[in-house]
Amino acid sequence: MAGWPNLSDLIVGIETKAPVGLVGAPLAAGSVTAGQCDLAPAMLRQTLRRIGRYDVETQQELDSDIADRGDVEIAGLSIEEATPLIAKAVRYSVSLHELTLLVGGNNAVTRPGVHGLGMSLDKVGLITLDAHFDMRETREGLSNGNPVRALIEDGLPGRNIAQIGLASFANSRKMHDDALAAGNLVVTVEEVRRHAIRPVVERALKHVAHCDALFVDCDIDVIDRSQFPGAPGARPGGMAAHDFFAAVRRLAADPRVRVIDLTEWDPPLDQTDLSALTAARWVAECLAGFEQRP
Repeated sequence: MAGWPNLSDLIVGIETKAPVGLVGAPLAAGSVTAGQCDLAPAMLRQTLRRIGRYDVETQQELDSDIADRGDVEIAGLSIEEATPLIAKAVRYSVSLHELTLLVGGNNAVTRPGVHGLGMSLDKVGLITLDAHFDMRETREGLSNGNPVRALIEDGLPGRNIAQIGLASFANSRKMHDDALAAGNLVVTVEEVRRHAIRPVVERALKHVAHCDALFVDCDIDVIDRSQFPGAPGARPGGMAAHDFFAAVRRLAADPRVRVIDLTEWDPPLDQTDLSALTAARWVAECLAGFEQRP
């Protein structure tokens, strides 16, 4: 669009050397709440043209190219079947790009995304922005409700996990107890409100300071439902969208962050464009943080 530099300008082909890669993982299988999160990657791409590149706060214009590597071919597959395909796609993107944006799909994409770093799990840190612990039991199979527990069972130490935005009346005592017993850092959404988002993010980064590489899971249901109605797990009283954006930008500025995912956006749930614009702004915040790296 003439006179309107926007995020879609930054999308380039996979043959172009770009600092950022984009991988779609349209996974819907295994959702605790039935929905159409698989439509999110396509909707995100369509909405990028509506997000500008100029940040009036920093007086900088985003200029990092994004190589769109397309969607992983997982239509109709179970989580178990899709997992190695997602992990392979992430691993390849990580080998080529300094930062990979993994767009789900439901939150089950986080586990293969972490494995896609291709590193021993004791060297990997996981920071989640999520209203939920994602600590449901795995004995009945994988779901979007248990990627954190599954990763712990895979060998990811709790001392490598920081969880921000946990909501009251959206989790169980057992999940909370198990997260604490594992050694996870747990920060509730009320703590975010009391202490502000920036100190909370710094606390999370300190918790994983010993890790060589970081994966950031942005389950967008962490945002207050009035500000993001397109997430089936979002509830009233969630994180303010501006706090979510600030957290994403700060985390993306850490050079150890190799992958950031966006999960649990179900486009048909929101008949307005609010959720789509918020999700597309996530891309801008990821790039803004990335461009602040040393």
